[in-house]
Amino acid sequence: MSSFSGENNVSSRFEDILSGIIPLMKLICLTAIGLLLAHPKTQLVPRATFRLLSKLVFALFLPCLIFTELGESITLDNIVRWWFIPVNVLLSTVIGSFIGFIVVLICRPPPEFTRFTIVMTAFGNTGNLLLAIVSSVCHTKNNPFGPNCHSRGISYVSFAQWVAVILVYTVVYHMMEPPLEYYEVVEDEGIEIEEISTVSAHDVSRPLLVEAEWPGIEEKETEHCKTPFIARVFNSITSYSMASLPDFDLGGGDTGAGGGESSSPRSMQCLAAPRVIRRIRVVAEQTPVKHILQPPTIASLLAIVVGSVPQLKKIVFGYDAPLSFITDSLNIMGNAMVPSVMLVLGGMLSEGPKESTLGLRTTIGISVARLLVLPLVGIGIVMSADKLGFISSDDPMFKFVLLLQYSTPSAILLGAIASLRGYAVREASALLFWQHVFALLSLSFYIVVFFKLTVGDNNVQGMP
Repeated sequence: MSSFSGENNVSSRFEDILSGIIPLMKLICLTAIGLLLAHPKTQLVPRATFRLLSKLVFALFLPCLIFTELGESITLDNIVRWWFIPVNVLLSTVIGSFIGFIVVLICRPPPEFTRFTIVMTAFGNTGNLLLAIVSSVCHTKNNPFGPNCHSRGISYVSFAQWVAVILVYTVVYHMMEPPLEYYEVVEDEGIEIEEISTVSAHDVSRPLLVEAEWPGIEEKETEHCKTPFIARVFNSITSYSMASLPDFDLGGGDTGAGGGESSSPRSMQCLAAPRVIRRIRVVAEQTPVKHILQPPTIASLLAIVVGSVPQLKKIVFGYDAPLSFITDSLNIMGNAMVPSVMLVLGGMLSEGPKESTLGLRTTIGISVARLLVLPLVGIGIVMSADKLGFISSDDPMFKFVLLLQYSTPSAILLGAIASLRGYAVREASALLFWQHVFALLSLSFYIVVFFKLTVGDNNVQGMP
């Protein structure tokens, strides 16, 4: 009898391990196909095709998937019940920033990469990769989350999209600006450096990761995007250097009795507060807030609006809805999102790691913190939030998505921001490459753990 029980336990553990590995194996197969098609030795598909595919994912497939799944699931009641999803994204970012600071203290990266180390540790891929994992997990009839697994999972992930996008285009954008000291060295190089940067901005050999999640990024470059804009704006306040003040047309300068500008330290202190406010306004104007309204974000907002209004929802969603033929068409296109994004990821990995000056110790430190340490912290936070009653949903998929938000590698979009700011592009490329390679092992382990924590030994059936 004990022998029979032991065999059952072994068989159960083996099935648990397979349940975590098989979803990733599906994604690995898709990625391997993309890698084979784009590999320089085979080059069966040119790089331009992968760029076009990434644009289709960004502008068509992903918005269609978000709108059809989130719009059908969302209600006013669900918006209230799902409040912890966007909050969890903020928590993971704040905790990741703190862990990134610890990585800086331990690994001591080159000074110009201090902020880069914190950003790459703090901001994970809570978008495309999460959608792919959830879709793969739910792509079997015997998945542990029961019926409607795919629809619920995609809805939970999509509901957090807007928070991540706002953080990237505000906080990350400014944290990834070139360090002032490093930029001054570059400026001393003169015309030669300017010529190199001009060529690289339009080079067809630009790494695929730059456009993997933000196609057409080269068209978004502005006058100050590759300069330490914030540091130069606020540097004039702390240094009280009158030579640097004419660089910024802030207006409202005070004049002395003779019409000249007063240069006394006391008068400068009196003007410090309004000058700070004016400089904050200048920085806010240079923040690319308009880029927040990208197709996936618009699809999320539109889905929330339509899904929250019962009258609109009856017209758009449902078998008997007058516009059901439109949502069916969008659903068909949305189904192409996961295979397409994994093919693009394979194309990105086929380029291999770029040369990096970040250092091996820092690269390992960021990867360990992001892939191993942060998921453990996430388990503690999500389980504690569940016990304290902050998670109002009893759906195991809800907690599964919350846990996954802590366990993904750094966001590929960070590579695009690095390129836009002209800062640590090679380092971002190399780090993203190695993180996605080692994430295959870490995610396989943690998905099994997450299954145990969310569904336990019971196979969830009959979920709404």
